[in-house]
Amino acid sequence: MNAEISTPTTELAQRLSATPRGARLARRLTGGQLAAWGYPYDGDLNHAAQLVVAELAANAVTHGRVPGRDFELRLKLLPGRHTLRIEVSDTRGDRTLRFLDGGLLDESGRGLVVVQVLATLWGVTEREVGKTVWVELALSARTAPPPRPRSRTGRGPGGVSSTG
Repeated sequence: MNAEISTPTTELAQRLSATPRGARLARRLTGGQLAAWGYPYDGDLNHAAQLVVAELAANAVTHGRVPGRDFELRLKLLPGRHTLRIEVSDTRGDRTLRFLDGGLLDESGRGLVVVQVLATLWGVTEREVGKTVWVELALSARTAPPPRPRSRTGRGPGGVSSTG
């Protein structure tokens, strides 16, 4: 019997070190995962998602870091709602989000403004330990259809590799 086991491919969850390297990796993982889901690396959605993840991961590493604890990146395709949901969770619950008044020459202070401009919806959810900042981005009508489930072997219909 040649039964293939399907794995849902509409969600990615990854724990990353709360370091600048972990923040960079979060952005790269986002770009690669969206490309694998059919949203081109050089497309608008992929660019927007990478920018949002870069800002949220940098905040998690800079302001939400607890030594020895990781932060988490979660990406979810919600095709029924035509939405990409991005979640970045850190382990520091004692610091709330705030908008800083970044001046024109300041190197920081505008990250959440960028997130707010790009997002359809966004917010913060408190957790037992820490908080999750979530952002929803609209999947435009010009973007790819929702991904098909992949088999456990990484082969799609007809034995063609679905991993690139």
